[in-house]
Amino acid sequence: MIGKIIGGVLGFVVGGPLLAMLGVFIGHMFDKGYRNQARMASPEQQAIIRQCFFETTFTLLGYLAKADGRVSEDEIAQTEQLMTQMGLSPDQRRVAINLFKEGSAADFNPEATYSQFRAKCGNNRNLVQMLLSYLVNLALADGQFDANEERVLREVAAALGISGFAFEQLLRMIKAQHSFSAGGGYQSAGGGQSRAGDLDNAYAALGVESSATDAEVKKAYRKLMSQYHPDKLAGQGLPEDAVKAATERAQEIQVAYDIVKKSRQ
Repeated sequence: MIGKIIGGVLGFVVGGPLLAMLGVFIGHMFDKGYRNQARMASPEQQAIIRQCFFETTFTLLGYLAKADGRVSEDEIAQTEQLMTQMGLSPDQRRVAINLFKEGSAADFNPEATYSQFRAKCGNNRNLVQMLLSYLVNLALADGQFDANEERVLREVAAALGISGFAFEQLLRMIKAQHSFSAGGGYQSAGGGQSRAGDLDNAYAALGVESSATDAEVKKAYRKLMSQYHPDKLAGQGLPEDAVKAATERAQEIQVAYDIVKKSRQ
């Protein structure tokens, strides 16, 4: 805000109303850049965030896996795949397994986990979305989306500051984006019904309706690609494995955008 005020005043003094408007715009860009810089965590903060994200992820994965009453082999395989992608050392793997078991215990209370995440990761929406993305992928691991799993996901989202409406939109986007991942069910060729389904998912993956204008589609695409930019996420303290996952999510978004663009040509 201060940038807008200074820019507007200086612009008016130098060149009147026209330059005042230009000054306000430049000041706005300064404010935006300053906020982005302020969001960049220090190395110490990044280390704290990485550790908190690691602990929260595996604890809540266990909590979600037990939501339907039992931990399935598919959910265990999905969690083990995540450990492999993270390149965990044997000691780290043991810690992750213990956290998963802790979260899946019958008497587990997630409130302390939520509280720790809010305290150490703040209100960083990107971190919350990446955490929910991991959890949704686990829920989809067995090919079914159980009502109890959805209940837990809603609980997690609400506890971490995501409104019900925002969760619904985020869930649709993540599930649709998942369909464009390797092995997620996307078919680049095939019958008309398959292509129609791909297009519906593509719009959902971008978070827009099929009635959106070209400009609105492009704006949504650019916003998502900026959100999953690896340098920005790394600067906010997201662990390296999560940055890689964000890069994969960006590739899924790119596929979805390409499908929408092609359909409009």
